[in-house]
Amino acid sequence: MNQSLSHIALIVRAYDEAIAWFTQKLGFTLAADEYQPEQDKRWVLVAPPGAGPDAATLLLARAASPEQEAFIGNQAGGRVFLFLKTDDFDRDYSAYRARGVRFVRPPAEQPYGRVAVFEDLYGNLWDLIQFAA
Repeated sequence: MNQSLSHIALIVRAYDEAIAWFTQKLGFTLAADEYQPEQDKRWVLVAPPGAGPDAATLLLARAASPEQEAFIGNQAGGRVFLFLKTDDFDRDYSAYRARGVRFVRPPAEQPYGRVAVFEDLYGNLWDLIQFAA
């Protein structure tokens, strides 16, 4: 059996503001932006820089109901939700801070690697992490 994660849905308020934040603040690539008229929604995928063609992407999913809107920015109940692996922690930490990304926990050395926690535009928590060798 050969399985892998393909997309991870992230509930967003609006497509364009989410695309702008991920591409401009984190340097992600817009991998797809296709209108689906039968459902009146867009299929929007973003990927971290350097992600290969088979890497998992984020599906930016616009909230379609008040129930979904309630989870914008709190998809994991206040826990770190996503883990962004980097090959150069200092480079990315400095670049993100310069672009206005808000870090809520400073860099720390852990047995598994170097990590800092940041918020996305809605308040979801992410780890920026460079794993130990």
